[in-house]
Amino acid sequence: MEQVGLAATSEVTLWSLFMQAGFVVKLVMLGLIGASIWTWAIVADKWVSFAKFRRQLDQFEQVFWSGQSLEELYRTLSDRKSSGMSAIFVSAMREWKKSFERGAKSPIGLQMRIDKAMDVTLAREADALEARLGSLATIGSAAPFIGLFGTVVGIMTSFQAIAGSKSTNLAVVAPGIAEALLATAIGLLAAIPAVIAYNKFSADAGKLSARMEGFTDEFSGILSRQIDERLSARPAAE
Repeated sequence: MEQVGLAATSEVTLWSLFMQAGFVVKLVMLGLIGASIWTWAIVADKWVSFAKFRRQLDQFEQVFWSGQSLEELYRTLSDRKSSGMSAIFVSAMREWKKSFERGAKSPIGLQMRIDKAMDVTLAREADALEARLGSLATIGSAAPFIGLFGTVVGIMTSFQAIAGSKSTNLAVVAPGIAEALLATAIGLLAAIPAVIAYNKFSADAGKLSARMEGFTDEFSGILSRQIDERLSARPAAE
């Protein structure tokens, strides 16, 4: 009897519970495992991309505030694929140069066009930071309920087996309930990292967006002063 008990215990593994589960419960488990893999893929991608984005912001700020000419910095960055603050800078300088090449006369209109160009670029960069965070939020909120659905289906199947065997012996009941609860466990395993990652990366994206927004306001002030100086100097030059 002891050997039989040990053999039965050794058979109750996660793999055996999965293989013994019904089709619907298996489908739920596979979906949740896929969601968990997708969550960790997003986490790895965001961890690397956010670290790279921070380095780019630090490098650009260091170069921008080093006293280098804006025209020279624009020529350096205009031929590259820019992101973050450098993309905002390039969009503002591009609008600046186009407007003066066409003989801009209204400082208010020029300032509005530059601010609009920077705002559009800022919104695009903020959207790029927040990309795929919605997937984490969806997985974090839906995975426990999907796991619970698998659990309910599994328990219903277990009760049907109990009715068919006409026995309430623990050896008959326990495997079915264990299969059902495994779905809930996998759902929580997918949801918990997704919620934690979503909260962290949302906060990080907010901080990075705030840094870019601060630079946008500062650079707008710098260009506003230069616009006033440049346009006020025109009549004297002519």
